Amino acid sequence: MKNIVVFASGFGSNFQAIIDAVKQGKLHANIAGLICDKPGAYAIERARINLIPVVLFERNAFSSKAEMDHAILNQCQDWNADWLVLAGYMRLLSPMLIKAFPRHIVNIHPSLLPKYRGLDAVGQALNHKERVYGLTIHYVEEGMDTGEIIVQVPFEADELDRDHIEKRLHALEHQTYPAIINKLIVEECV
Repeated sequence: MKNIVVFASGFGSNFQAIIDAVKQGKLHANIAGLICDKPGAYAIERARINLIPVVLFERNAFSSKAEMDHAILNQCQDWNADWLVLAGYMRLLSPMLIKAFPRHIVNIHPSLLPKYRGLDAVGQALNHKERVYGLTIHYVEEGMDTGEIIVQVPFEADELDRDHIEKRLHALEHQTYPAIINKLIVEECV
């Protein structure tokens, strides 16, 4: 069974969807651990409830980003990570980390890339009065949300209301992300 390490910075609803998919046998992987960069993130509590190891990497605890990323790499190797899964992790990964896991780091983003990269993609789309929203799952490379697209799931907004759009997005994310992670793992094992 492949080991995945999840990276999260906040509430961790996609992390929970991954946990649930593993428990339900829909995602054939072992969650080896959670990497988090925010001490108050609810994702940490989700990991503790589910007996998943957590390591907190706060940027100010390291003399440089490179030192922090080297420590993260060591932790992922200690956990025998096969895949790194970003689930609301709000930092760019260093080239060193990306090169250590080529085509084995995935991210989910709440827009139809290449539109609306970076923070607050829904807000960016609302400001442009978009009618079609969606999510993108992509491989991670050095740029912000620039990696090769694995899948996109669009939907037409019934109303241009942030709460409504975010609820639809989250429901799609929680269904799609674990399924795509499983698909990637299964395809690799064939």
